[in-house]
Amino acid sequence: MITTELAPINKDELMRSMGSKNLIAEDAVYLNDLTTLNLGPTHPATHGIFQNILQMDGERIVSGEPTVGYIHRAFEKIAENRPYYQITPLTDRMNYCSSPINNIGWWMTVEKLLGVQVPQKAQYMRIIMMELARIADHLICNSILGVDTGAFTGFLYVFQKREDIYEIYEEVCGARLTTNMGRLGGMERDFNDIAIAKIKKFIKDFPPVMKEFQSLFDRNRIFMDRTIDVGGITAERALNYGFTGPNLRATGVDYDVRVMNPYSGYQDFQFEVPIGESGDTYDRYCVRNEEIWQSLRIIEQAMEKLPKAEGGHFANDARYYLPAKADVYTKMEALIYHFKIIMGEIDAPVGEVYHAVEGGNGELGYYLISDGGRTPYRLHFRRPCFIYYQAFPEMCVGQSLSDAILTMSSLNVIAGELDA
Repeated sequence: MITTELAPINKDELMRSMGSKNLIAEDAVYLNDLTTLNLGPTHPATHGIFQNILQMDGERIVSGEPTVGYIHRAFEKIAENRPYYQITPLTDRMNYCSSPINNIGWWMTVEKLLGVQVPQKAQYMRIIMMELARIADHLICNSILGVDTGAFTGFLYVFQKREDIYEIYEEVCGARLTTNMGRLGGMERDFNDIAIAKIKKFIKDFPPVMKEFQSLFDRNRIFMDRTIDVGGITAERALNYGFTGPNLRATGVDYDVRVMNPYSGYQDFQFEVPIGESGDTYDRYCVRNEEIWQSLRIIEQAMEKLPKAEGGHFANDARYYLPAKADVYTKMEALIYHFKIIMGEIDAPVGEVYHAVEGGNGELGYYLISDGGRTPYRLHFRRPCFIYYQAFPEMCVGQSLSDAILTMSSLNVIAGELDA
């Protein structure tokens, strides 16, 4: 819905807010004739349920106010009434473009509370799934950024590779989008021959597709003109907001949770952390592209290390890890333990933990407080998109409406993660 009205705005405040892109003094006659544009909440270009109330001077954005909470589902409060095993499906529905990272990050938080040691093989299996999820997440972001500039071909081309990743998910856990992947102490099942074959095929087939995708955009004059110096933010402002992930690294800050606080054996792998310079839309695009290559590099190493890794695909701890399905169907003891674990019949220890993983959009953290009961006393999700969206109006001031669309697209704000 778009509405137009005369907006009473203080001229001095307006001039200050526009910084280096101020209106010149001769244009002051227009300052009281601004247009209020309601971008969203249901607008195709926002890729989700977002509302932005913009003050426009023609095509130029003077100020903006984002609205948060349109699909708020109270996940943190719901989690306080659910056993630990039943919280995983909630994490699926935050950044649904990379669900396995959310799932596995949650399990690692609970394992930290319970003191469960995960075998090396299970850790490497998790890394493979998380890096596949990162590739899928970045493919969605960068290909849709191309669509928002008017280039549809690249989007259709790389989505076939995203489909290949979803087929790997399906083989590993039976689901595609909301995966509910992994289990407390490891993975639900070992990789079968079909899953291994599909992963190896993806490693072989993906590079030519990615190179061709980049050849369509990296030095495309129209794409560069639309993205360079658009939606920029300085490293200082990004840090003040609490940026992490690709959006922070695009400003030149070398911070990656996988390197600063390694988990799941990331310290065993060689990979680079790409960074940008100007923090604009083009830098965010380039950083994500290079991260895709680094993720592929990690997957290749993990597949080589997997056969020699120690342990199985789950921790040998009957208190927390679900018994085999065949045993559940045929043995009373296994059936009882399955029920007790799923329904939260085993109390967790008293404790307070925080664990973070490098999600598709940045530092995805879980702050968990246990009072010794069967459900969390408190649980807070640190959601990267919740932070990025607050900076969105500042990044758009002085730019055109079409620039604002590209800025939001390059930030990769996911509504499910924003409004958890």
